[in-house]
Amino acid sequence: MTLETLYEIARSTWVIWMVMLFVGIVLWAYLPRNKKRFEEDANIIFKDEGNGV
Repeated sequence: MTLETLYEIARSTWVIWMVMLFVGIVLWAYLPRNKKRFEEDANIIFKDEGNGV
């Protein structure tokens, strides 16, 4: 297998890999076990650290 062959394979499948990566990230983000963590992270700005600022 030459480097040119690998390049052609990669060039023809990169869109599929990127879509699969995007779908994987979205599924991971919407898993129920991650909900509490994301809610806590979203409320970081509203926490009072008591540093007098």
